Amino acid sequence: MKTLLFAGLLLMPLLSAAEVNVIEAQSIALRGEPKYADDFTHFDYVNPDAPKGGVLRNEAIGTFDSFNRYGQRGDSVVGADALFDTLMVSSSDELDVYYPLIAERIRYADDYSFLTFILNPAARYSDGKQITASDVLFTFEKFKAEGVPQFAKYYEFIKNVEVKGDLEVTFYMEGADREKFLSLIDLPVFPEHFWKDHNLSEPLKVVPVVSGPLLIKDFKFGQYIVYERNKDYWAKDLPVMKGQVNFDEYRYDYYRDQTVAFEAFKAGDIDFWDRSTAKDWATGYNIPAIKDGRMIKEEIAHEIPQNTTGFIFNTKRKIFSDPRVREALAYAMDFEWMNKNLFYDSYIRTNSYFQNTQYMARELPSEEELAILAPIKDKVDPRVFTEVYNPPVNDGSGNIRGSLRTALRLLKEAGWEVKDKKLTSVATGELFEFELMTYSPVTERIAIPFQENLKKLGIDMSIRQVDTSQFVNRWHEHDFDMVSQRYSANPHPSSSLRIVWHSNFIDSSYNQANVTDQAVDYLVDGIAEHQSDDDALLHWGRALDRVLLWNHYLIPQWHYNKFRIAYYDKFSRPDVRPKYSLGFDTWWIDPEKEAALTQ
Repeated sequence: MKTLLFAGLLLMPLLSAAEVNVIEAQSIALRGEPKYADDFTHFDYVNPDAPKGGVLRNEAIGTFDSFNRYGQRGDSVVGADALFDTLMVSSSDELDVYYPLIAERIRYADDYSFLTFILNPAARYSDGKQITASDVLFTFEKFKAEGVPQFAKYYEFIKNVEVKGDLEVTFYMEGADREKFLSLIDLPVFPEHFWKDHNLSEPLKVVPVVSGPLLIKDFKFGQYIVYERNKDYWAKDLPVMKGQVNFDEYRYDYYRDQTVAFEAFKAGDIDFWDRSTAKDWATGYNIPAIKDGRMIKEEIAHEIPQNTTGFIFNTKRKIFSDPRVREALAYAMDFEWMNKNLFYDSYIRTNSYFQNTQYMARELPSEEELAILAPIKDKVDPRVFTEVYNPPVNDGSGNIRGSLRTALRLLKEAGWEVKDKKLTSVATGELFEFELMTYSPVTERIAIPFQENLKKLGIDMSIRQVDTSQFVNRWHEHDFDMVSQRYSANPHPSSSLRIVWHSNFIDSSYNQANVTDQAVDYLVDGIAEHQSDDDALLHWGRALDRVLLWNHYLIPQWHYNKFRIAYYDKFSRPDVRPKYSLGFDTWWIDPEKEAALTQ
C-alpha cells in the first residue's frame, strides 16, 4: 500500500540536505493502517449494484439566500457540502482514514515537512473543465484570504505551496504533526475560473460550477432547492463512490421550525425524518401511516462519539467571568425532572467533551495525568486532582432546594446576595440579569424549567428567539450572554482543538465560550505536540477533559446513543451499516415498495 522512497535536497528544495524518508500512498490513516487495500472495489457497507432513481423529499429549517457553504455572511443552502469534492475522502467504518477522490495518490515526508497531492487526470468540474493543481492552490489561498479568520491562523505552518504541471501540488510545512498534515486532505477544490469573480466570505447568489455528485436543478431562495444526480459525474465509478448517491433527485423544502416540518412529514410531504424530539418520539407517531405499515419507526444503536451540548456561557461577559457563578447556575438545571417530564426518560446526561470515547475523564487522574497537570497546579480548580466531575444530580421530583442552597452559597462566595428577591452584586448593586439567545422554539421549551429555577435564586434569564441569520451573525461575533449550542464530537483529541479553546483563536466562532485560559492553552498545545504518541495522547486528552469540565464553560445537557429515524417504506438499504454513520447515503428507492405506498 505504501512505497518508500528516499529523496534529498535535489528533490525537495525546501528540506535539509539530509535524506528524508518519503512515502507514496493511495490511502492514509491518522492512526494505524487503512482497512481497505489499494485495489478495493467498494466500501463494505454499500451495495455496489444499488439501483439509481427516484426522488428523495427532505426538509430544512429556517431559510437560505446563498449557495456558499463557506461564507461568513448569509444563510447557506442545505446540502451545499455535496457540491464540491475534496482531495481525499474518509470511509464511514473507520475514524480518520482517507482514500482517493480528486487526488489519486499522495507523496509525503515522514517528518511531515511536505505533502504532495497527485490529482486524478479524469477529475472534472460540472462544466467539463479539468480539476487542476492550480485550482488546489487557488482554493487554499482563497480560504486564507477570504475564509473564516481561523483558517489562515491554523495554517500558519504551511510555508509554501508549489504547483508542478496540471496534476501535482506540494505543500511545504514547518512544525506540522500528522493531524495538522492530514487536515489538508479533506480540502474542497474550487474552480478558479468561476470563483475568481466571487468573494468566498460573501453570499453566493448564482448557481456555481461544482465538482461533486449533485447539480442544482431548481430553487427558490428561502423556500426550496432541488438537486439532481449528475449522471456524468466524473467519480461515479471510483471505489469511494460506488453504491452511494442513489437518488435521481434530492428536494429540500424549507419550514419555519421543526414543529411545522414534523407535521409535514406526518402528512406525507417528507420521506425521511431524523429530528424527533423525545416527546415526538414517544407520542407523535400515533398516526395511520404507522398503524398501516406505510411508515417505519426505528431505533438503531451506534458507537459514534457524541457532541457536547449545553447552555454555553460567554465568559467574557462580566456576569459570567467567575467560574463559581457558572458552577452555581448548573445547580438550577434539573436534568432528572426534565428527563422524566419532558424527555420521557430517554436521554443520558452528558459529562465529557469526549463523550463516547476512551478520552472521557471518568476516573481520578492517573500518574501520567498528574505529571501533565503538575505545571498548572495553581491555575486549575483543586478538585481536578481529587474528584471526578459530575453534573449536579436531583431526584426527579422537582424539589431541588438542596441544589439551590448550594448555588446560593457559591454565588455568595462570588460576591452576590439576594435583596428584595433579586440577586444583586454586593460591590455594585447590579442585578443578575442575562439573555439566552436561541433561534429554535424547541430550545425555548427546554429552557423554561431552567428559567423558573433561576427565578428562585433571584436571577432573571430572558429567552430571546431570533431568526437564524441574526443568530448566526451574533454567534460569530460572540454577541450573546448564553446560547444553547454544542461542541462537535471529538473521536480523539486533535491539534484542531486549538481553534476551539486556545487563546490565540479567541476570535474563532468555534471558541464559543470565549475562553482565554493559560492552563487550557498549555493542555491544547500539549495535545498538538503528542499527536504521534497514542499513549501520551490518552493522558493529555483526559487531562484537558477534566480541566474544561471543572472550569464550567457550559451547563452540560444530554445525548442519546441511538439513531431515531422514521421513514415511509419506499427504501431499501445494504445489509451492513457503517460503524460511524447511519449510512443513509447508501440507501436507495425500491420501485415496488414506492408503488405499494400509493395503492
